[in-house]
Amino acid sequence: MAKGYIIVRMTVTDPETYREYAAMASEAMKLHGCKPLVRGGRSEALEGEARPRNVVLEFDSYEAARAYYYSPEYQAAVEKRRPAGIGEVVLVEGVD
Repeated sequence: MAKGYIIVRMTVTDPETYREYAAMASEAMKLHGCKPLVRGGRSEALEGEARPRNVVLEFDSYEAARAYYYSPEYQAAVEKRRPAGIGEVVLVEGVD
């Protein structure tokens, strides 16, 4: 079965509030069997527009990743994050 991935590209506008979001998101990740593959770190734009913060989260399946995103635990974190950054969050299915 193919893995599921959530890819986040973010420009953080309020670092303190974003740290609070990250702590809440980390707890939700533990509950939902998430494996963070990328969480910040060095990056550079090779083509197109980039954002300074990039995250790649791995789940056992597309459905597991979707369940994490829509879980009450993560949605509470999302409400914290919304005023603290601008970006994109994408759910993708991996190669089987």
